[in-house]
Amino acid sequence: MTTFPLANLAEETAAALTRIGAANELADLLEAHAHVLGRRSALVALQKSLGALAPQERAGAGATLQDARRRVEEAYEARRVELEARERQRALELDRLDLGDVVVERVTWSPSVGHPSLVATTQRELEDVFVAMGFRVADGPEVESDWYNFEALNIPPAHPARGMWDTFYVELGDPETVVLRTHTSPTQIHLMEHAVATNTLPVHSVMPGRCYRRDTPDARHLAAFHQVEGLVVDRGISFADLAGVIETFTRAYFGPDIESRLRPAYFPFTEPSAEFEITCTICRGEGCRTCSHTGWIELGGCGMLDPAVLEAVHIDPDEWSGFAFGFGIDRCAQMRHQIADMRALIDNDVRFMEQFS
Repeated sequence: MTTFPLANLAEETAAALTRIGAANELADLLEAHAHVLGRRSALVALQKSLGALAPQERAGAGATLQDARRRVEEAYEARRVELEARERQRALELDRLDLGDVVVERVTWSPSVGHPSLVATTQRELEDVFVAMGFRVADGPEVESDWYNFEALNIPPAHPARGMWDTFYVELGDPETVVLRTHTSPTQIHLMEHAVATNTLPVHSVMPGRCYRRDTPDARHLAAFHQVEGLVVDRGISFADLAGVIETFTRAYFGPDIESRLRPAYFPFTEPSAEFEITCTICRGEGCRTCSHTGWIELGGCGMLDPAVLEAVHIDPDEWSGFAFGFGIDRCAQMRHQIADMRALIDNDVRFMEQFS
C-alpha cells in the first residue's frame, strides 16, 4: 500500500484555521489566503500528491483532503464577512456627526413610486387623440440609413435642404451613411414600403418617437427631442383633408379656445408645404418670450406628399395621393402645461416632475 502523507493534514488544517482567526484586518486576511489556500499552500501541495497513490486509495484520501479544504474555505469566508462588516461600521463611525446637545427632529421618509415622465404621458395622450380619429400607431428605428432619412424623402446628397438638419452621424459603414434620425419622417418610408410589399394600401398612421439634431438647447429646442409623425396615403386625398385633421387635433388636444393656422413653408418631401402653428398657450396670443412675442407657437410642418416620395417606394402618384405632418411632442407638452422653458423637461428637478405625478 502506498503511503500518503495525511499525517500532517490535521496539523496543517489547524494551522490554517488559526491564521485565519488571527487576521484582524481585511489586508491581513488577504495575505493569509495565499498561505492557506493559495497555489503554494500546504493543502494544494497535498492535493498534488494524490497522483502518487494507488487508484483504490486515491478516492478515500481525496475525500478526506477535500473535507479539510472545505473547512478552511468556510472559515475564511466567515472571517471575511465579519471583517467587512467591521470595516463598514468603522467607516460609519468616522462619518458620524456629533451634534452635541442639538435636538434633531425625526423625519419619517417614505419612498415615492416612479411614474411616466411628462413627455411619455403627453405621447400617450396624443396617440389616444389620433386613434380616436381613425389612425393606427406605428414605430420605427432611431438609427437610420442615409437613404431612409434623406434620399427617399427627396433629399439627395449635396441637396441644399440638407442644411436644414444638423445631423448626428454614426460611425458605422461608409462615412455619413448612417445617422441618428433627424425626424420621424423615415418611418413613413418604412410604412409605405411595407404597404406595397403586403398590398395593404391605404395607410392612415401616426408614428411617435425620439429624434436627434445638433441644436443648442433653448426655451423651445432640445438636441434630443420627440416628434409624432402622421401619414395618410389614399385615393382622392386633398390639402383640405390635411387642414381638417390639423384643426380637429388642435381643438381635441388643446381645447376649443386654441386656434391653429397653416403658413406657407418649404419641405423637400411635401408640395405644397406648410408650417403648423397654434395660439401661444402661455400668453394667449398677446406675445411673450416663449413665442418670440408673435402670439403663435410653431408645432411642426405638414404638406401633401411629393410625387417623388411616392415613386421612391413604388407607389403610383397618379392613382394615390396623401399628406404628412410632424410636430414636437415636447412642444405639445410645453404648450399644454404652459412651461415657459423646454429645458425644464430635462433638468430632473424633482419639484418640477412631482407636478405631473
